[in-house]
Amino acid sequence: MFRPLFLFLTTSVFAAPIDRIWLTHASNDPSKIVVNWETTTAEDSAVDFGTSGVLGKQVEVEEQVTLHHVEIPLEQQDVIYHYRVRSGGDVSEVFRVKGYPTKELRLAMVGDWGFAKGKDLSSLMKDDPHLLVTLGDNVPDLHSKGREDTKAFSALIDQHKELFRSTPLMPILGNHDREITSRGPKPPAHAVYDVEAKAYRDFFALPDVEWRWRFDLPAFSLRLLALDASHTKDQGTTWQTNHPILAGSEQHMWFAREVARTDADFVLTLNNEQNSLMRGYDKKAWLPLFEQSSAVFTGYGYFAERAEYNGLPYFNTCLKGDGDLYKDPHSRFNAREDHYLLLTLRAGSPTITAQFKNLRGEVLDNSEIAKRGKKQAGR
Repeated sequence: MFRPLFLFLTTSVFAAPIDRIWLTHASNDPSKIVVNWETTTAEDSAVDFGTSGVLGKQVEVEEQVTLHHVEIPLEQQDVIYHYRVRSGGDVSEVFRVKGYPTKELRLAMVGDWGFAKGKDLSSLMKDDPHLLVTLGDNVPDLHSKGREDTKAFSALIDQHKELFRSTPLMPILGNHDREITSRGPKPPAHAVYDVEAKAYRDFFALPDVEWRWRFDLPAFSLRLLALDASHTKDQGTTWQTNHPILAGSEQHMWFAREVARTDADFVLTLNNEQNSLMRGYDKKAWLPLFEQSSAVFTGYGYFAERAEYNGLPYFNTCLKGDGDLYKDPHSRFNAREDHYLLLTLRAGSPTITAQFKNLRGEVLDNSEIAKRGKKQAGR
């Protein structure tokens, strides 16, 4: 997909600015990052980058496209990378992104971004996360005027340009991220959702098959496993939104293989379905697999919650947190307040610190996620 060419930059470029830029990972390997941007006409793609404003290295892709994905190496840790993008005569300013750390990793999780327009994220940005993970419903739909197809995701990037061009983004799917027609009061004759999530996969460069993925941070013995699970009660109807999740399905078998691996101390499971429903789904087919991970996270519903079942923590988070509470029967904490989750992991630590924080930066709940097989501790 990518044809890299590394050389020293010797010329200056002057043209119209490109400012809709977002960063993702298309590999399971954190030493590579994808710089993504859009142009109004089909052009080639180039990223100039380096560990100072001098830049000095370049990756080029000659294919003529309007949606650009260029993978570059992040070979050094604990450094700031500088980069800019070029297409045809257009060029961006020079922006910065952190190489991954060796001592303390900060990961921010948000849910339901599509229904949180206009939120002030200055507190999240002050926490300076190394990675931003979403828990589905990144956009409201893909069919309203101005949000057709990938335009919905473009509008998301435009809301928080500074954040997305400085922090790698790893989104997961919710039903709204593939809603191609209005849902209506009952299942219509046609499919409401694009199960294959083509617009989402075109826009975001993600690992594996993209609608479900794995991402590793070996320096912290951390693995993220993203599932495609939302509105699971609608399976088999024209309201079906996700790939099959029954026992024995491709997705179920993939997760079983990945969660059984022993090369990560912390495994975080990500999905967009109600935690209690997923625990009981298909005669509890997922429960023993979840219990091989360290914690389960979802963006179902507009509230904050931490539950615990059989010693395993289950989190629900949403930037727009003022909705009805659908309490987990095993809830330990819940709140109706706009918020995000901040996870902090120090190298060699036996736990991850998980904090629910409101958009004023105040801690609503503090807990610890233990290594797999260990008891969890709220505090």
